[in-house]
Amino acid sequence: MNLSEIKQLLAEGNLKLTKSLGQNFLHDGNQLDRIVELGKLTASDCVLEIGPGLGPLTERLLPNCGQLLAIEKDGRLVEILENRFSSEATLSLIHADALKWLSQNPDRDWRSWKLVANLPYSVASPILVELALSAQGPEAMVATLQLEVVQRIRARPKSKEYGVLTLLIQLHYQPGPYFKVPASCFYPQPDVASGCLRLVRRQAGLLRQEEVALFVRLVKVGFGQRRKVMLKLLKSVCPLEVLEAVYARAGLDSRVRAEAVSLEEFVELTRGIAAAKRRMVDGRDF
Repeated sequence: MNLSEIKQLLAEGNLKLTKSLGQNFLHDGNQLDRIVELGKLTASDCVLEIGPGLGPLTERLLPNCGQLLAIEKDGRLVEILENRFSSEATLSLIHADALKWLSQNPDRDWRSWKLVANLPYSVASPILVELALSAQGPEAMVATLQLEVVQRIRARPKSKEYGVLTLLIQLHYQPGPYFKVPASCFYPQPDVASGCLRLVRRQAGLLRQEEVALFVRLVKVGFGQRRKVMLKLLKSVCPLEVLEAVYARAGLDSRVRAEAVSLEEFVELTRGIAAAKRRMVDGRDF
């Protein structure tokens, strides 16, 4: 599907794109092929596509996978997709808000699936976090995002991009290769730079699943006031004496800020605090 075909479909349906839905359609064939290639798909793969739009990526995914589940929020586009791909038996199309649909189906097992999608930029980060923190998340995720979001996901400690999104994604996923996508490859052209990133699920979890919620809380509280000493902020999570003991075991300076604390150190903090909670014998909690 090239730019002329996209414009023709929109004109035939008298469709005006909605900026709030992040409707910027990728039409460049070379970039679409690069996305599919980054997915490393096989004929037996199950693929999740969120925000298919008019289907330019969909039509490239179908011949390269065994099953494709596409979730589209805009009912006008769902109708076009149903007409375009009516003969495709391996395509399942859901008309829904993908973020709500995912949160309403938290027990869905995605472990044998891959996400390959040009995500709507307005909800891309929460969608990725929802999938990334799942106990049964996809084996790999390939997503076109704002370049700023790509950089935040790939960030290292002590950089300005490093933060909550970095850690919530990297807890279960390792960032892989990425490439930039020029704004001219979209219709209409977005006002931001874009990139496509591959994420691969870690083979071994860094935390027990029951500890993940505590990890998320520590990260969010720690970065709640980025320039403050993290120890002071975490006192709202557990007693100071517990924190000091856990800090000592993790080798953390009591004056450190969250932006300088690595994923591995946040994991150690989580394990230490979770262990302290399990040792409580008098029924108290914190």
